[in-house]
Amino acid sequence: MKFYTYRLSLVVNYLLLIICYLSPTILFSQIKTEFRGVWIATIDNIDWPSKGNFNSDSQKVEFIRLLDMHKRNGINAVIVQIRPVSDAFYPSPYEPWSEFLTGKQGQAPVPYYDPLAFMITETHKRGIQFHAWMNPYRAIFNINTSSIASTHITTIHPEWFLTYGDKKYFDPGNKEAQQYLANIVKDVVSRYAIDAIHFDDYFYPYKITGKEFPDFTSFRKYGNGMNKDDWRRSNTDSIICILSGIIKNQNSTCQFGISPFGVWRNQDRDPINGSKTNGAQTNYDDLYADILLWLRKGWIDYVAPQLYWEFGHKIAPYEILLDWWGKHSYGRNCYIGLGIYRANSNNSWKDITQLPRMIEALRNTPNIQGMVFFSSKTFEKNPNGWGDSLRLNYFKDPVKMPAMPWLK
Repeated sequence: MKFYTYRLSLVVNYLLLIICYLSPTILFSQIKTEFRGVWIATIDNIDWPSKGNFNSDSQKVEFIRLLDMHKRNGINAVIVQIRPVSDAFYPSPYEPWSEFLTGKQGQAPVPYYDPLAFMITETHKRGIQFHAWMNPYRAIFNINTSSIASTHITTIHPEWFLTYGDKKYFDPGNKEAQQYLANIVKDVVSRYAIDAIHFDDYFYPYKITGKEFPDFTSFRKYGNGMNKDDWRRSNTDSIICILSGIIKNQNSTCQFGISPFGVWRNQDRDPINGSKTNGAQTNYDDLYADILLWLRKGWIDYVAPQLYWEFGHKIAPYEILLDWWGKHSYGRNCYIGLGIYRANSNNSWKDITQLPRMIEALRNTPNIQGMVFFSSKTFEKNPNGWGDSLRLNYFKDPVKMPAMPWLK
């Protein structure tokens, strides 16, 4: 009996998917440009390389298989994490090889190769953009378990770093640390044919209840009479402004993209510009990232807010935030981050129409030019048939990348 019930449920699911495929076909066939990205996380070996795979040849096979899967599904951009914790997935003059690549921080790949150069070549060979994803301020993933090389910047300049929870972070208020980060970005943009530098949502760290981020010393030194919140935001603003200039000076066609937490600010803190959400933490008030300023100033080329909540979510509804970001992109491109990793995590995400409805909604929202999925690993399981849905319908026809007329 269980077998027949299971078979019946499969039939029902596929019938629903067919309905999803057919209903928007006429509308979607008119799409000419769209960003269709996927994040490939290397931190803790989330997506690539797989845990324990420290052989260079096996890593290459894995990455090619991953690229081919995304190519079949219609993806036209990969956002690959090349600097997860002040380490490198490429030969860097500043930072050691990543432990997530070789098993031990500072140890070179065996057989030797340059993973970044390899990934860029294979990605471009398939007509896919390569966005180099860096975490700006996280320095040690876990102070109790992480492998730390003698050449790691935390051992060379311990005074630049602050311990918060089980991690170490650069002090964003430290001017020498800012210059160091600028050197890292300049090096990559000048040496590699990347299509973009990409930062995620980790600027100042997410707050830990009952613990204050310990940047007291630099605040006393550099605060200049500002209140601490404004000073922290000014630190984040300054590094984004600096990096924007460096990137364009090195390569005028290289994009600079930010993927912020999905809520910029709640309406109770900002009745004019805040969203109708009541999330506990926000970009502006907790991560000290004034994304809207960066968009208005033209410091970044695209924003990819992480809208990992379902329709009707009680704190941060997808539909509310989608509309909000469409109205606050200030002429820069906006790609919506979709949490495909949440498939089957609750009743809403067991609904096989959840993701298709999200795609339809963003395609019908002004000033939204595409989407990015977190993360690559989920597509291997094809949850709810969503990979099939992209391949057979939503991404069936190839499209051009959205224009960025401000780039030379």
